[in-house]
Amino acid sequence: MPPRSSRPRGEGRSLQHRVGRGYGRWAPPQPDAARLSAEDRGSRGGRGGGVAPGSGVRAGPRAAVAAAASTTFRAGLHREPRSTLAAALGAPTAVAAPAMGEEDYYLELCERPVQFEKANPVNCVFFDEANKQVFAVRSGGATGVVVKGPDDRNPISFRMDDKGEVKCIKFSLENKILAVQRTSKTVDFCNFIPDNSQLEYTQECKTKNANILGFCWTSSTEIVFITDQGIEFYQVLPEKRSLKLLKSHNLNVNWYMYCPESAVILLSTTVLENVLQPFHFRAGTMSKLPKFEIELPAAPKSTKPSLSERDIAMATVYGQLYVLFLRHHSRTSNSTGAEVVLYHLPREGACKKMHILKLNRTGKFALNVVDNLVVVHHQDTETSVIFDIKLRGEFDGSVTFHHPVLPARSIQPYQIPIAGPAAVTSQSPVPCKLYSSSWIVFQPDIIISASQGYLWNLQVKLEPIVNLLPDKGRLMDFLLQRKECKMVILSVCSQMLSESDRASLPVIATVFDKLNHEYKKYLDAEQSYAMAVEAGQSRSSPLLKRPVRTQAVLDQSDVYTHVLSAFVEKKHYLHELVIKTLVQHNLFYMLHQFLQYHVLSDSKPLACLLLSLESFYPPAHQLSLDMLKRLSTANDEIVEVLLSKHQVLAALRFIRGIGGHDNISARKFLDAAKQTEDNMLFYTIFRFFEQRNQRLRGSPNFTPGEHCEEHVAFFKQIFGDQALMRPTTF
Repeated sequence: MPPRSSRPRGEGRSLQHRVGRGYGRWAPPQPDAARLSAEDRGSRGGRGGGVAPGSGVRAGPRAAVAAAASTTFRAGLHREPRSTLAAALGAPTAVAAPAMGEEDYYLELCERPVQFEKANPVNCVFFDEANKQVFAVRSGGATGVVVKGPDDRNPISFRMDDKGEVKCIKFSLENKILAVQRTSKTVDFCNFIPDNSQLEYTQECKTKNANILGFCWTSSTEIVFITDQGIEFYQVLPEKRSLKLLKSHNLNVNWYMYCPESAVILLSTTVLENVLQPFHFRAGTMSKLPKFEIELPAAPKSTKPSLSERDIAMATVYGQLYVLFLRHHSRTSNSTGAEVVLYHLPREGACKKMHILKLNRTGKFALNVVDNLVVVHHQDTETSVIFDIKLRGEFDGSVTFHHPVLPARSIQPYQIPIAGPAAVTSQSPVPCKLYSSSWIVFQPDIIISASQGYLWNLQVKLEPIVNLLPDKGRLMDFLLQRKECKMVILSVCSQMLSESDRASLPVIATVFDKLNHEYKKYLDAEQSYAMAVEAGQSRSSPLLKRPVRTQAVLDQSDVYTHVLSAFVEKKHYLHELVIKTLVQHNLFYMLHQFLQYHVLSDSKPLACLLLSLESFYPPAHQLSLDMLKRLSTANDEIVEVLLSKHQVLAALRFIRGIGGHDNISARKFLDAAKQTEDNMLFYTIFRFFEQRNQRLRGSPNFTPGEHCEEHVAFFKQIFGDQALMRPTTF
């Protein structure tokens, strides 16, 4: 076996090598040395060694064939029935999951995967985690290289001279420069910039006797070499076809890991490999962050513990960078299950252990991060669980312990279309082998099957989670953190109010309190931003950004359109439900407050409902009139309400106040006045309309079309003919 520093280990190696060795796929619980089969040891020592993390080392024909056939596990075992395999690995026997419908799966593979030529002895496949690109390199590039990514509509195709085995191949950001590693000492470059020479140029690592473990592009023209003796940061000058060393740092390196989203490289140092040294890269600068130590689980005296890169991942969760350590045996004496330890790695300050995810099982695991959820796949049971570190856990004073949010479920079954002539493609699709031994997992959400030639993005389905998480408050806390949550949240609200699945009032209040909290938080941020812009701070502070309105921010329009309007269609007004509930509990003061502060929006039906409550709560009458007046389109209703209450003078004053007294029906007002049996009121109303007739027509008499003959006769009967108004002549 080659020395530790020259082992072919790391993130950028060819997919064949990953499948042959098992790195990046499933992290088994056994110590590293115990997991090596003869084939694995042979592939490690083959082709001169000297290449580790990020190298893209191809493990040779035997490993490539193994990858293509997908017949070997990490321990070198041939695929057997699951129960036999689990026993051979020292893991619990897998229990067959019950048949489930599509609504039971909350994880799925994306509908349109990236398809590439399968790995085989001729075709070597690489994956670049920064650009999310798959490279299919045939015959060392001599017969072609095809590059595909999730967002690439057209794949990139080109040829290279076969100058030896390709260990690693990556484009710079924006695909401007291609870097290819063929030896443990040098990296070759080729410009893909228009009007630039495409002749290759080479850079040798600066440190004497060092071997290049791999390289990472941190921008379109900046690259980092990681060697077994340190790190070298270069600027690539494509016009000059040369590189300029910007900075370097010497230390012994076992393996490395790169997180492109945060531009942080993690180096493993010391004999136990568990002291990690992070470096951050930004705009031509390399910053050394404080190193930290990963706590290894206790091991038997006969076994020397060490940190395997297979048990480490780096990912951004809720905007913060975390180092995730898969610890196969808990450090606590009362637990034998595996756990995932999350170390928060800030830009400033020391790394700190923050969260522990309890898996409560042992065996082979792999990690993804999807929509800020940590997804842990368990190969032996072919199931996955999800963790949300934003949800409340058990805090012991320094670390928060979390349990799975939901019961373990398999990824939703996936069908692979049959490729070939049209006559052949009419056959049924082939079911994809989920949790396959040939699966390779990359952060944050990528799963690759080199043997089948597919790259998938893992996705979370929110709809099934609604029925799997009965605690509506916890469900809402969970949904509010997801990207595509809006319609699911609205469906939950609608479901809670429906007759078939109605929640209790305290539960409904809890849910809407959480929605209101998110809405208020957004409005406050908007207000603060607007005030800062008015004060001119946006110019002096370029970091000031307008708040982003996420799908968790629901306004009144959203709730009305998707939740409350359904009750209007059923003639079941929500405001009626609220008002009747308050009245039944004699909470009139609260009702008054709701109306005064417009918690209940103004509407004609609501005003009418208030009128009906006058006998229970007399102020409701005035509240109703005030509401109708605010509506500005309910003048006729206000007049009708006043007349029905025999408040004829009040109705007349109101109609005069809005300038509509010339068009009102005299008969309607005279009818109402007569019904009061107040003769003086009738006299006043009658005289008002006589004066209106005189003003509009030059005569106080009523026209036949007004149908007031009955009221004229009544007036004469009570007050006499002499009381009638005489026409005024000028």
